[in-house]
Amino acid sequence: MNKSATDVMQEIIVSAVLDAMAALKVASKGMPNTLLRDLNAIHANTTFGDLPKELQDAIAANVRAAFTRLLKEGYAVAPRDAAQRTGQPVHRREPRPDRPPPRGPGRGRPSKPRR
Repeated sequence: MNKSATDVMQEIIVSAVLDAMAALKVASKGMPNTLLRDLNAIHANTTFGDLPKELQDAIAANVRAAFTRLLKEGYAVAPRDAAQRTGQPVHRREPRPDRPPPRGPGRGRPSKPRR
């Protein structure tokens, strides 16, 4: 039985977090104060370039592994617009010339005035 996409992604993310924690420990060279400083330096506006080199390497390796794992599990990984190109053709409704254009924001009956 195949695993659901949720289960696969959960395993990938847990593995990535554990690898990131190990990479931070390696970056601190066993110094607890350095580890705390590095952890405190990470916040919501931290960019990839601001992270220690060891953590950047761990993230890059985990991204590659995640895509490989998804493909091995049978999930397709493609850009959003690629699915539209390979799927069924999109049918667009053409306006019918024998009908008047829709009315106002409601596109239905005209609104009744309030009393």
